[in-house]
Amino acid sequence: MHSVRQPSSTCSFRANMTPQPALWTLEMLTKRRIPKGRFTIAAKHHITIAEIYETELVDIEKAIAHYEQSADYYKGEESNSSANKCLLKVAAYAAQLEQYQKAIEIYEQVGANTMDNPLLKYSAKDYFFKAALCHFIVDELNAKLALEKYEEMFPAFTDSRECKLLKKLLEAHEEQNSEAYTEAVKEFDSISRLDQWLTTMLLRIKKSIQGDGEGDGDLK
Repeated sequence: MHSVRQPSSTCSFRANMTPQPALWTLEMLTKRRIPKGRFTIAAKHHITIAEIYETELVDIEKAIAHYEQSADYYKGEESNSSANKCLLKVAAYAAQLEQYQKAIEIYEQVGANTMDNPLLKYSAKDYFFKAALCHFIVDELNAKLALEKYEEMFPAFTDSRECKLLKKLLEAHEEQNSEAYTEAVKEFDSISRLDQWLTTMLLRIKKSIQGDGEGDGDLK
């Protein structure tokens, strides 16, 4: 990836400079007027800036802003796959920051964009699953209505393990049965390992069953 009017690559900035000077240099590049047809270069600069905020400066809000800007540039070049990758980063961080509506809108948008693509439709179930979990944290009824909508939009979702898990979790939540909730999660995890994001969201839902943070605060 080559910097605008710079002989060295963006990677060399990060290899030879500390985060703040590298960040300043990259931000100066992104503030230049972007010629038509060069949006992809600008998008890559914004991703690099986002990664610095994400991993080295740990400023997630700023990382989100730069991933969003990168997505906009990729859309300008009709690079929808690259734009979606950036948007999914935004959604994941938004949910962690309890900006659930923002996360839901992105997951639903990306899910709708991929469900009719033969090469990508398998991933749609994951995006609808994550959107439903975000709904679930906000309100159980919202989650039920969202689940019905996703099944209608994407019939293949109904037979997925993710959809079946959601239905078990909704039932356990309605009954305020934390044991049934935990058992359903453990069964799912035994086949499809939960990542940190899913674990965090599922724990947030479980706390609403246990009430005021009671219980052991895990999924085991």
